[in-house]
Amino acid sequence: MLKKAGLILLVIILLITTTVVWADENLLKEIESQLVDLKKQSESLSKNINTRQQEVAKLNQELDAIKTKTNQLAEEIVKKEKQVNLGEKTLGYQRILLNERARSYYKNSNKNALTLLSFITADNLSQSMENVFYQKTVVDEDRKTIIQIVLYIKNLEERKKQLENEKIRLNILQKEVDRQSQVVKVELTKDQQSHQVIQQQIASLTGRQQQILAQKLAGLNIPQSAGSGMGGCVDDREKDPGFGSRFTFFTFGIPHRVGMNQWGAYGRARSGQDYKEILNAYYNNVRIECRNFQDNKLNVQGYGGVNIHEYLKGLGEMPEGWGNDGAYQALKAQVVAAASFAFAYTNGGSGEICTTQSCQVYLGHNKGGRWEDAVNEVKNNCGDGIEVMVSNDTNEVIKAWYASTFGGYTWTSGEIWSSNKPWTKHSQDLKEVFGSLNELRDSDKSYDKASPYYYCDWGSRPEYNKTAWLKPEELADIANALALAKRDNGIISHLSQPDKPNPDGTDTWDQEKVKSEIRSRGGSPINFVSDVGIDWDSGAGKTTTVRISGDGGSFSFDGREFKDFFNLRAPANIQIVGLLYNVEKR
Repeated sequence: MLKKAGLILLVIILLITTTVVWADENLLKEIESQLVDLKKQSESLSKNINTRQQEVAKLNQELDAIKTKTNQLAEEIVKKEKQVNLGEKTLGYQRILLNERARSYYKNSNKNALTLLSFITADNLSQSMENVFYQKTVVDEDRKTIIQIVLYIKNLEERKKQLENEKIRLNILQKEVDRQSQVVKVELTKDQQSHQVIQQQIASLTGRQQQILAQKLAGLNIPQSAGSGMGGCVDDREKDPGFGSRFTFFTFGIPHRVGMNQWGAYGRARSGQDYKEILNAYYNNVRIECRNFQDNKLNVQGYGGVNIHEYLKGLGEMPEGWGNDGAYQALKAQVVAAASFAFAYTNGGSGEICTTQSCQVYLGHNKGGRWEDAVNEVKNNCGDGIEVMVSNDTNEVIKAWYASTFGGYTWTSGEIWSSNKPWTKHSQDLKEVFGSLNELRDSDKSYDKASPYYYCDWGSRPEYNKTAWLKPEELADIANALALAKRDNGIISHLSQPDKPNPDGTDTWDQEKVKSEIRSRGGSPINFVSDVGIDWDSGAGKTTTVRISGDGGSFSFDGREFKDFFNLRAPANIQIVGLLYNVEKR
């Protein structure tokens, strides 16, 4: 009977398991199908948007040309009006002059009735002829001048009239082009809004995909805090993967590098700094004050109301043993940071806090030892309350983020999560600045150098002695894929890692396909990597450039760009987990 019951239970478990698996597969297929449809709509709208944008640009150019021409015509009309006015003044003057000369000429002619006789009998015949012809010539020239001025003015008036008519036509044309432009702009706005909605839907669906795919990457086991028992970091530098020439990328620190560097606090405490100095090293412009939680309790998920001091004694965020290793002040700094985080997260105790790394790890019991001593000392400074950090900029208790290991540098929340808080800072957590990444790797001048996660290559493949080493042709494939994406970012969905299902629901291009696509776009792929160079910014604490050389030439990539694409294309769960990283070659 018991065997039958056990068999039935096993069948039920198998059915449940099978149902869950099929549910995930069906969800992926549903997401992939929706993504394909949405991307088709997005591509169609993108084409419409591009076409309409070109139409708007063309219409705007036409409008600008019309406006320029209209302005030129207006200036020309004003100029012609001035010329007409000047011509009319000249004409008036010339008419007066002509009238005066003609009157004088005919007056003299009437006085001399026997002009011909006088002309014949004159002693000086030559002089008489000269006078007569001179007077007639002057009058004739005046008449010619008047005719020329009249014709000039008439021509100006006709040109002015033509310009005015042209200006009227241009104004009509401008209104029509402007109307067309407005119509196209309205349609463009509609297309852009529709495209934005579809992009948001795609982003939402991709987010659901990433939640499913993230489960496959959970094998990294990246510890969020120094007290976490999680592993995941193995130094592969002296491990043989079973093949010859090889490369791997080591990251300095984990995971987010915002707020207090716990292993950095350990190093600072061992160098003689007290807990307040440590806190001020990691949080910007803060003061320490005593605060009371509501009824001195914190609503802890799954535990109900817990006395705030008992809650702090049960946190597993920092090893208790540090108190006996010369780092007792680091424990006190952690107590204040944890109390500040809990106060800010729950709004002084009115809300609820979770018990995982998403909030703060709560063990459910007093950890004891030097950790309990640290909590009691911080409590004794405030009676029933507890010390917390308050921002001098906002006068609020700060959400005091902290994490295991920062690799020598802290970052602001805005640099990591986009929302910048004034109590976070970008700083060097170093005793001195280094000239090379290898110096930073080997020297003990960084406060968190003692951390087992200070310098790690992340990920592994069991077939290669559980290491993260890459073959020269595998690294060449990553470089080729990134070079191809930079030439044509419309094909990125085909460039995910080849050894896992494509998260975008399309086909993934293998090494040969990627090289073929590069050639078809005029590029030169490489078949294997011979060398990798790393440039870094020692002030900012980030890798700035990755230079990869191979048989087909060389590539140069932005440091952050390479990291993101490396994580997309690298096999298995091999990852670069921060902005400051180095390369090792064997």
